This record gives sequence, structure tokens and C-alpha cells, in this order.
Amino acid sequence: MSLIVRIGRKNAIYLPKKVTESLNLKEGDLLLIELEKNRIVMKPLPRLLKKRRIWSTTTIEESEEESEKMFN
Repeated sequence: MSLIVRIGRKNAIYLPKKVTESLNLKEGDLLLIELEKNRIVMKPLPRLLKKRRIWSTTTIEESEEESEKMFN
């Protein structure tokens, strides 16, 4: 499916109803936006993430490394 949309006020992009219905997206759902070369890719995130309010992911190793930086 290819559609043309306009960038609105405050750079808002409104997804056409056809798109939201085909992906079963609802108000408040989260989308991951990635830049790939000269493209914008939006991927729906599972609703589970919305309920847990996860903003980023990290590994235990990364967390330990940051802790060591803070206390050294």
C-alpha cells in the first residue's frame, strides 16, 4: 500500500484510516521510528510495552558498565 500524506502543524503526520485499520492501531499506541538511509520506517510496538511504559531497552552488561562509571 502506498499513500501520500502531508506534514502538518508542528511536523505532525496523520496516518490515514486505511493504514491504522489494517494494522489495528488505536489512539495511544506506540510506534518505533527508524531512519534507514533516506527513508523513515515506522513499526508498531506491542501494546504490552505501552502498559509497562518501557522507553528504552538495555542489557545487564550495559547497566553494570554505567553503574561502574557513576561510582568510579
